[in-house]
Amino acid sequence: MMIRRARDRAGVVRRRAGRRMVARALLTSTALVVLYYRLPLTGALDASAIAVLAVGLLVFAAVSAWQVRAILWSQYPALRAVEALAGAIPLFLVLFASAYLRIAAAQADAFTEPLSKTSALYFTVTVFATVGFGDIAPRTEAARVATMVQMTADLVVVGLVVRVMLGAVRAGRQQRSNDSAAGDDAAEQVPDDQAS
Repeated sequence: MMIRRARDRAGVVRRRAGRRMVARALLTSTALVVLYYRLPLTGALDASAIAVLAVGLLVFAAVSAWQVRAILWSQYPALRAVEALAGAIPLFLVLFASAYLRIAAAQADAFTEPLSKTSALYFTVTVFATVGFGDIAPRTEAARVATMVQMTADLVVVGLVVRVMLGAVRAGRQQRSNDSAAGDDAAEQVPDDQAS
């Protein structure tokens, strides 16, 4: 009976943790999209715009590395990985959508049609999802270079970042399993002074 209560309690705790992580993931994704729409992202494409994209990608890499560490130490590594991806992917997409907006503002013919914030985000998601271009396509060298950088980075995000996070989930679960086994072994051992 006690074991069943402990399992029920563990299930309740796990579900609560899952709900909190889903709520944080939704909040993070929503906040990033709201910031994208609220921040003034227009202006000429200059060295500062390129620097902002480069710094943004470095921030993305740092956040991803931090998330992997958090997954490794999380009590629920799979839930933590979902939360990490729900924050990292929108950040990645918003960074490129912002760059495309700056390119379109600097060169009116950079894309096959003028870009609004929504159409820049649409184009970014189209490139990320690799579904191909229909109505919006890059025309100028700068727009094509930025698109190629995103395509390459997409492969890294999908291939490497997701794989690393899944590896962290496995390692985190193994760590939890090892910690449990060590705790069980310690509970079974009787100190030498009490054995006699």
